[in-house]
This record gives sequence, structure tokens and C-alpha cells, in this order.
Amino acid sequence: MKDKYSLSGKVVVVTGGTGILGNSFTNGITEAGGIACVLGRNETVAHERVEEIKRKGGEAVALVADVLNHSELLIAKDKVLSKYGHIDGLVNAAGGNIPEGVLQPDEDIFSLNLDGMRKALDLNLWGTLLPTQVFGEAIARSGNGSIVNISSMNSKRAVTKVLGYNMGKAGIDCYTQWFAVELANRYGDNIRMNALAPGFFLTEQNRHLLTNGEGGFTPRGESVIRNTPFKRFGLPDELIGALVWLLSDASSFVTGSMICVDGGFSIYSGV
Repeated sequence: MKDKYSLSGKVVVVTGGTGILGNSFTNGITEAGGIACVLGRNETVAHERVEEIKRKGGEAVALVADVLNHSELLIAKDKVLSKYGHIDGLVNAAGGNIPEGVLQPDEDIFSLNLDGMRKALDLNLWGTLLPTQVFGEAIARSGNGSIVNISSMNSKRAVTKVLGYNMGKAGIDCYTQWFAVELANRYGDNIRMNALAPGFFLTEQNRHLLTNGEGGFTPRGESVIRNTPFKRFGLPDELIGALVWLLSDASSFVTGSMICVDGGFSIYSGV
């Protein structure tokens, strides 16, 4: 049974690998025996992450690419295939919110920053679709591949202010289910697609919305804690178990599913 949870020999590309959650993902993959391909725009951070993994005895490679740049993604794919000859998994962790995609309570709802909303939507939705288009065929050829998208609580309930982000994550939910069926119709169980739906974890994109910089919470952060039964934010490493399971043979009959790792936020009515 233990071997089913192993990622030994599996080559897994992690977009957004230079981010906070991406760092936990790549570490978790290598700790489970996999080879992590750390993909991000920041070349310096990507190489630092790879060196850190290697110091711990793992194997990793840095890939510098923007998830919205098709040409850069193709170069990254060729680098992986040239080095390892196969790709077994993809974690679409790139995403997040952007300031232009936020609507403040005192702003006119009929004067939305549509360009900002579109940028947030594109980053989260097309930033997932495009890497899947580039890396997916190679994963399907592996004969036992897995793609994990990153959904959010924002796709389940109306979370104020961040409309562009909400729409992007809702789109990922639809895409995950639709694409999982189409993959199965064409490739059988050779390739699966599922999604992780994290609750509230502090990242560089949301830290200023949830914390006040003095060790306390903003009113928004307090509201999140109040509506999370565990009464705290999640820790990045708490996503690793579910991620490794979805990438491993232990979840070989699971596709189109959405796994909530949220401290109970998605099931709590507030009453």
C-alpha cells in the first residue's frame, strides 16, 4: 500500500513553483520521491528552490516561463523532455489575485475595472488551460499521468472584492470536470485531472487583505477566521498530503474531483 503513495521516478511540472504554495508543492513532490520541475517567472527564485531541494537529497530542475506565454512554455517542455524523456504530472499552481482585479466596498459596482478583472481571470483560468495544452499530451503518453489544478473557496461561495479571481477559479472548476471527462473519453485512465480547493492560506497576494502587518488580522481576515471551523489559516504544508495522493497511483480511480483542504470553511453556514 505504501508504494501506491510514492512518486518515485515521476517527473512533475509545478507552475507557480516560485510562490509560497508552489514551494510546499515542489518540496512535497520530491519528499515523495518525485522529480520537481519548478516553473516560474523569477529565474533567481526558481534556481534557489532547486538548489534547496538538491541539498535535501531530492531532484529538481528550474524552468523559467510565464504561464500565459505559449512559446516560453514550449521551451520549458522541451527542456524537461530532453533531460528526462517523459512528464508524468502537472500541478497548475500559478495564479492569485492582482490589485486591479479588486473592487473596494466604496467603489461603484457599475464602474468595474474590466481590464483588471480580465487580467485576474486570464491569470487564473488561461494560466491553467495553456500549461495543460503544452504539457498534457506528454503526460498522456506516460500511460499513468495526473494533472492537478488549484481551485479555491472563491469558486464555491461569493467572496467579496475579488470578482476577477472568483470568476477565474469558478472557471477552473468547470474546466476540471469537463476536461476530465474528455480526457477519459480519449485516453481512458492513462491521464486524470482533479483539483485541490484550498481554504485560506496566507500568500504574497492576499497577505495585505487578511493581515494588518502588526501580527493581527484585518476585518476581512477576522471574518475568514470566524467562518473557518478550525479558527485559523491553513499552513502551506497541509496541502501536501492531498496533492501527493492526487498525483500518485493511490488515486488511480479518481478524476474530475475537487478536494477541499479548508479547515471546514466550505461546509460552514456561519450559524
